[in-house]
Amino acid sequence: MRHDVESLGRTSDWSGVRVVVAGFGVSGFAAADNLLFLGAQVTALDDATTEEKAEKARLLETLGATVRLEPGATAVLPDDVDLVVTSPGWRPSAPLLAQAVAREVPVWGEVELAWRLRDPERPAPWLAVTGTNGKTTTVQMLESILTAAGLRAAAVGNVGLPIVEAVMDPEPYDVLAVELSSFQLHYTYSMSAESAVVLNVAEDHLDWYDDDPAGGDDTRTGMQRYAADKARIYERVQRACVYNLADPATEEMVRGAEVVEGARAIGFTLGTPASGDVGVVEDILVDRAFIEERATSAAELCTLADLASPAPHVVANALAAAALARAHGVSQQAVRDGLRAFRPGSHRIAHVAEAGGVTWIDDSKATNPHAAQSSLAAYEHVVWVAGGLAKGARFDDLVLAVRDRLRGVVLLGRDRQVVADALSRHAPDVPVIDVGVDETGDPMERVVDAAAGLARSGDTVLLAPGCASMDMFTSYGARGDAFAAAVHRRIAGTD
Repeated sequence: MRHDVESLGRTSDWSGVRVVVAGFGVSGFAAADNLLFLGAQVTALDDATTEEKAEKARLLETLGATVRLEPGATAVLPDDVDLVVTSPGWRPSAPLLAQAVAREVPVWGEVELAWRLRDPERPAPWLAVTGTNGKTTTVQMLESILTAAGLRAAAVGNVGLPIVEAVMDPEPYDVLAVELSSFQLHYTYSMSAESAVVLNVAEDHLDWYDDDPAGGDDTRTGMQRYAADKARIYERVQRACVYNLADPATEEMVRGAEVVEGARAIGFTLGTPASGDVGVVEDILVDRAFIEERATSAAELCTLADLASPAPHVVANALAAAALARAHGVSQQAVRDGLRAFRPGSHRIAHVAEAGGVTWIDDSKATNPHAAQSSLAAYEHVVWVAGGLAKGARFDDLVLAVRDRLRGVVLLGRDRQVVADALSRHAPDVPVIDVGVDETGDPMERVVDAAAGLARSGDTVLLAPGCASMDMFTSYGARGDAFAAAVHRRIAGTD
């Protein structure tokens, strides 16, 4: 007999509920571990294993779980399943998930599970962030602001702690800054964030959205499905739907959302804000949304000098974080102190070196065209290092927007021709060097040598690939590390 799982929550009786956890990464382990703690019968499946996964599997097996980590483990959904909890990134067309849908077995993501497992006595409110780019920076800025306000807060979700671990912590948090990818939102149905923001919407992960999980009934494009998943973050918002005034798609999402009565729409802008928005006046970030006299005045939040960088996308992220914090009731001073204390993570517009008048910057985290364009816009004269896995994205709009800044371009990676074609169409006079992927030696050595040959004094050599890294590197971090190491070797060799 299948259990009815729709009403299950933190205080429910989970004994006898048969749950399959699809994927045994960080979030999958957290889900399986906590479901066991609640009394569920757990089967965890993954097609790959590592020593770390195997060790965690042995731990859960001693607690009563069934764990299978081997090729083909996720090909068939076991019999007698009440619920599937999927890790982020699993496509709806994956065999195990498709079988669950066909058998009318509910499929939850980790976010849905975490929302249901909140402590009913002290359910920490969620301040939720999504967008094609800037999510991690914004969530970490928000965590810094909330902490400066004296709150017990954490950045969770697609960054930091798994959300399930955070909500099950014996010492409840005061508030959570929750980063959500489109993958996570796809499998989320009941979340009601206190406030939420969609930072921006641009082409990314379209390869994930190419498949129609409904078997042909869904006529939307991959981009439309991707945007629709982003928009789910605004559903049932309680206080503020924060959106980007420079990105009309985010405003349309707010207009289409079913929110709790009384929730407000708050825009953020790099220009002078209207009443009800946040923005910038000269070099000051200001609030005209959360003060009583907003019709006639603005409250200072911080200055551009308080931020780690004055780059436009960093300012936009700070405004979004500030708006979510102010919606939660945080003071102006805490916003300022939190943003002053924040430092971006590695591989995000990271200064590598300066030599011979040329500045070398690692923004390997720019893994799609929109992120790369934001990074390129921060510099006047750029030698751009680009290429990798394009994930179905196109580069025409990016090249049109930045071509006057380009001193030259160095290309590497599997899909470098996609970038090269856009350059030939829209910036044919910009020098392009293709270092390839199949030659012997360190590819980043060739990249750095080529970039040094193009750069002039006063230029910036910018690694902002606009593509994912896994064709040549284990991660965007490994790619950035390789770039930085090659830069330092070259500079040391020319001293």
